[in-house]
Amino acid sequence: MGSPLPSRLISPFFVLIWSTGFVVARYGLPYAEPLTFLSMRFAGVLAVLAPFCVGAGIAWPGWRQGMHMAVAGVLLQAGYLGGVWIAIHLGMGAGLAALVVGLQPLLTAVAGRWMGEPPTARQWAGLVLGFVGVALVVGNRIGTLGLTWQALAFAVAALLSITAGTVYQRRFCPGVDLRAGLLLQFGASLAVVLPAAWLFETMAVRWTWALAGAWAWSVFALSIGAICLLFLLIRRGAATRVASLMYLTPAVTALMAWAAFGEPLTATMVAGMALSAFAVAWAQGKR
Repeated sequence: MGSPLPSRLISPFFVLIWSTGFVVARYGLPYAEPLTFLSMRFAGVLAVLAPFCVGAGIAWPGWRQGMHMAVAGVLLQAGYLGGVWIAIHLGMGAGLAALVVGLQPLLTAVAGRWMGEPPTARQWAGLVLGFVGVALVVGNRIGTLGLTWQALAFAVAALLSITAGTVYQRRFCPGVDLRAGLLLQFGASLAVVLPAAWLFETMAVRWTWALAGAWAWSVFALSIGAICLLFLLIRRGAATRVASLMYLTPAVTALMAWAAFGEPLTATMVAGMALSAFAVAWAQGKR
């Protein structure tokens, strides 16, 4: 299943939609625990896609390819989203969570050797500058917002998971029908997240308009729309170039969080974001 849209049009839509995920978490978490909400989200995606996939007569991948899709899905959905939502649930701000996960391009460059794209000296210099920039932001907000090491640990776990998932998807999952891929990936993610929610959460849900809106946006815009765009971008470009788009999300999310929740944009945070953005551009060999 291809797309007639050029990548230059897919990229800005992807960044804008993807950035809303951190804000949606803030709207949904007061009414449902993180893994419980994600179980509802994944189940909603399956309920929407399953009848469509069966009726469309799509081409299903073989067993081996299907397992690769399932592994990539658990990393991109269960690992990444679970880490982000738990971090925000533990008190991390949406803007800071987006910034931590925004380190993905730097880690993807580190994984370049495994992909046959070893980093150059210039890229390593960019990596160092990028980590300095993020350290400025994280260090500034740990003391002022009561950020715990547990929240930071889950955010870092989400960062590692989405980095591994992007590289894995690029390397092992080419050419799979997007509809079949989504169904397999969200099915595998639900199989991981739902038992975890049952074991570690109360699974209590308080339905409100805010929760309903967050759930609907998560299912249709984020889980179906943004993930389809991500799959298309991964197919069309190298993993490092695709990952670089993720670094645009912290600034967009910070603006959304400032507008929606009044989260502050401090001078240190802006400076750290600017330094990290310059570092990624430097590492990619761009002016």
